[in-house]
Amino acid sequence: MSWSQHYAAVRERVRPVADVAVALALAVTTASRDGQSANFAYLDASPPLWPAVVLGLLTGAAAWQRRRRPELFLLCALVSFVVLASWVVVMVAQYTLAERTTSWRKVAPATLLALVVVAMPVWRLGGPDAAAPISLGICLLPTLLGLYVGAHRALLAELRERAERAEREQRQRVLQARSDERAQIARDMHDVVTHRVSLIVLHSTALEAARGETALTLGRQIGTIGREALSELRSLVEVLRADTDVPLAPQPGLAELEDLVAESRRTGMPVTLTMTDGVGDGDGDGDGEAAPELPALVQHAVYRVVQEALTNVRKHAGDAETHIEVRNTPQLLRLSVTNRRGTAGSAPGLPSGGHGLLGIAERIRLLGGELTARPTGDGGFEILAEVPLDEPPHVEDHREGAHRAKTSPTTETAR
Repeated sequence: MSWSQHYAAVRERVRPVADVAVALALAVTTASRDGQSANFAYLDASPPLWPAVVLGLLTGAAAWQRRRRPELFLLCALVSFVVLASWVVVMVAQYTLAERTTSWRKVAPATLLALVVVAMPVWRLGGPDAAAPISLGICLLPTLLGLYVGAHRALLAELRERAERAEREQRQRVLQARSDERAQIARDMHDVVTHRVSLIVLHSTALEAARGETALTLGRQIGTIGREALSELRSLVEVLRADTDVPLAPQPGLAELEDLVAESRRTGMPVTLTMTDGVGDGDGDGDGEAAPELPALVQHAVYRVVQEALTNVRKHAGDAETHIEVRNTPQLLRLSVTNRRGTAGSAPGLPSGGHGLLGIAERIRLLGGELTARPTGDGGFEILAEVPLDEPPHVEDHREGAHRAKTSPTTETAR
């Protein structure tokens, strides 16, 4: 609990006791005519005791409810002044009305009425020289003090509410950031598991028919792939378990595409990679204006798209010839992964979870781009991704659907 909340809780507990104490004190001072400290009475003769006691009790009851009904309290105070010349209760009532309303438009008429009621008997006894300072001291000074205290309290309450709202919004942003990060980690885990496990299954299938040195080499490759998968999964699980900031580990990008393609080639897949405009170590040459350095998020998204596409080829097209092209221009990055019809059929033991293409489509959409996955006319499959580079991505705008990822609803099932 913060200091302000603790103070508010203590004040709420003490307030009823304070209200009762103030009400009793004002009832006594009113009934005793403030100890007859001043003779401002409208009546020449002193009233009997019982009317003073009754009026004191009524004024005390109004003082007890002064926070809810400050106008009624002021009315009782003015009646007490007219009958008993009790001026202390008038000062408290003027302060309470100003402090509770904090508006000159509401306080000014009541203050003017109180000035007239207080000034008339004083004017009659001492003239204007006495009436002006006394009436102003009884009516105006408490009003000004009440307006200041009320405005100060309202300002503090507004600042406190703003701080609490900012704290709540900050907490919501932190929770949203954690949720987004876990969703990102979930997509990464899907990509890592499906890619590595598909390689392990393919190597294991080849190992069944291998003998001698070839079997030993395939066994080593399976072990290497398994260790890499465990290492990547361990790093992702550590992020999920950690309560601190996410470790700043480098994410794979365009520079790692060659290694990704080499892994697929080692399984017997005929894969080619072309990277133009001087990005990476590709086969093509730049044409025209030099492309800018790609942001890390864009490079990582391209890597994951290629990884998922190669995994799907191994799952559904076997040894199909696959071509990857990354074309980078100053305004647009274009990625295409195209495979022909496979002759070996689908790899056994590699079921589809139905989330791979949806995950990479979401990655591209969050960058402001589009992803299209569709079969080709010759029985193959093609994945196209385009990411604009002329302006930075705005995640909030893309969440509203400004750039939609175009993926066929039956694409993942067809794969």
